Amino acid sequence: MSPLSQDELKGKYGSALAIYANNDEKFDVTLCQTPCKEPLCCCASGICLCCATIHMRHKVLNHVNPGSGWSDYKCCQAKFGKVCCCTPGQLGESKCPCPCMCLEAFCCTGPAVSSTSMVIRDEYFLGLDESDIRLIRCNNCLMCFSAICSVVACLTDNEDIDAASGIINCIADVVFCATAGCMTAQVNREMEKRGTTEPGSQIMNR
Repeated sequence: MSPLSQDELKGKYGSALAIYANNDEKFDVTLCQTPCKEPLCCCASGICLCCATIHMRHKVLNHVNPGSGWSDYKCCQAKFGKVCCCTPGQLGESKCPCPCMCLEAFCCTGPAVSSTSMVIRDEYFLGLDESDIRLIRCNNCLMCFSAICSVVACLTDNEDIDAASGIINCIADVVFCATAGCMTAQVNREMEKRGTTEPGSQIMNR
């Protein structure tokens, strides 16, 4: 499979991932491999996605900085920068980290899952797997198509279009939960593989 092009690394999400493009090492398993290699974690995360997202963020933060609890928490770990008037680190995270994380998980589930994955990428200098990124992009396109269909169904007030929109929305939701569950399982697998290895120790080996 060909490497990601410069066009694929543009935009808010693309530019956030571009910093990993030149890293050689990658996650132990790809997203497509997690259903077979981490079936329980993958399924449980996909079914209880918001709860799994909260648990995994706490686990990742304490893997990177043992015993830190929620002290290092920021909204999406500041991976996607400022959005409108919302600036990560200035949203009351230091005073109420758990409620803030719950809001993030329920209101911005996609970015929440991605930012948890990026924390592990940062610590172990993991690069991009082309199939992973394209799967994520396919999922995002499906979600956008689902939103467009919902708007069309609302404007036309046609029963057939409304039914088709409902089916597309259902498919998009299932694909989203499956992709996010796989990403959560991928991160969990990487932490188990690394064990007690100090994050950042990889620098010494380079």
